[in-house]
Amino acid sequence: MKLTKKSHACVRLEKDGRTLVIDPGTFSEEDAAIGAEAILVTHEHLDHFNEDRLRAGMEADPAAEIWTLKSVAEKISAAFPGRVHTVGHGDTFTAAGFEVQVHGELHAVIHPDIPRITNVGYLIDGGKVFHPGDALTVPDQPVETLMLPVMAPWNKIAEVIEYVREVKPRRAYDIHDALLTDLARPIYDNQIGALGGAEHLRLAPGASAQV
Repeated sequence: MKLTKKSHACVRLEKDGRTLVIDPGTFSEEDAAIGAEAILVTHEHLDHFNEDRLRAGMEADPAAEIWTLKSVAEKISAAFPGRVHTVGHGDTFTAAGFEVQVHGELHAVIHPDIPRITNVGYLIDGGKVFHPGDALTVPDQPVETLMLPVMAPWNKIAEVIEYVREVKPRRAYDIHDALLTDLARPIYDNQIGALGGAEHLRLAPGASAQV
């Protein structure tokens, strides 16, 4: 399948002429969801869920559908009756020809004083790609390509490295990187690449790779 990195945590997957988009948020491009048959959203934070981005994608294709957790579905399901599906940990479904398994339940801890919200990750086509959202969820099966939340208010590089080691993917592509400056990128590249135990890769927004 073709993997295209959009800005921040948004990725676009294409296979057999069909398209699935994950997490078109406020930091991603305005047209991030346009052209997608299926849109997956991991949680309600604005950098992963932007209602205008979702509406643009849904209005561009009257057959497009959304799969997401309850907190997001409640915000947009009324606008698109029958086209927004609520999912949770352990669910499986087919979206735009992709087989999807749902893993995880809670957002990573930002601070003990901040209540944790729900968060799900999506395992695509039996482990070809895993997007964890804002959590360090480890699926119960092998992962070929891990979308790696490389920099966030809720993580540090030691945790990122340990996460790669635990998942043991064939390769890890950076996501959740909009707040990472160009000065910091070589440090993250070197340390994750040297210590993670997997091929560590980075795509500029709009760039693609075959996975």
